Amino acid sequence: MATPASARPSHHHGRHAHAHHAQHHHVKKHRHVRRHRSHRHRARHVSRWDAGVRTMKAQRLHTANASMGNSSEGFGGSGFSMSNVVSEARRYIGRGNPTGRSRLWCARFMNMVLQRSGHQGTGSDMARSFASYGRRVSGPQVGAIAVMSRGRRGGHVGVVSGIDAQGNPIIISGNHGHRVAEAKYSRGRVYAYVMPN
Repeated sequence: MATPASARPSHHHGRHAHAHHAQHHHVKKHRHVRRHRSHRHRARHVSRWDAGVRTMKAQRLHTANASMGNSSEGFGGSGFSMSNVVSEARRYIGRGNPTGRSRLWCARFMNMVLQRSGHQGTGSDMARSFASYGRRVSGPQVGAIAVMSRGRRGGHVGVVSGIDAQGNPIIISGNHGHRVAEAKYSRGRVYAYVMPN
């Protein structure tokens, strides 16, 4: 007996629905894969960026550490352990004359700092007396005493607290503008560097 067409189940509709569902699922899966790949790409990009930033920071840290190892330091002097002579000299920065000597008191200040930090001084109020004091070193080092010329006005002396990028010493000294001060000096002015006894 023939079955009316309206009574027969529609397999075509089922196949179409299945195909549509599969296609929809494939599109969703394709989008998911694309998003996943895009996310992985962004992750790789971020990772490379982070790695680059980390590398730059590491290089800066390495450079800073190398500079510290070479006694390179700017004004302020924080960030690493300095000699006790520098620490003692730094206590007087910005103050007036703590020595009691009215004129040419940079050597008196240097001797005072040495004695108060447990070192023997030169016992002289002449800056050039430090040229034959302690152990001579070839260049500026934090904690070294720098002996400088002042032309016809005699000499000047102070302790090295750092070195700038051009190799000029940063020195804490007395009688710098009639005060204890930390300032950069031209490396050409320094004719002797000595480490304290």
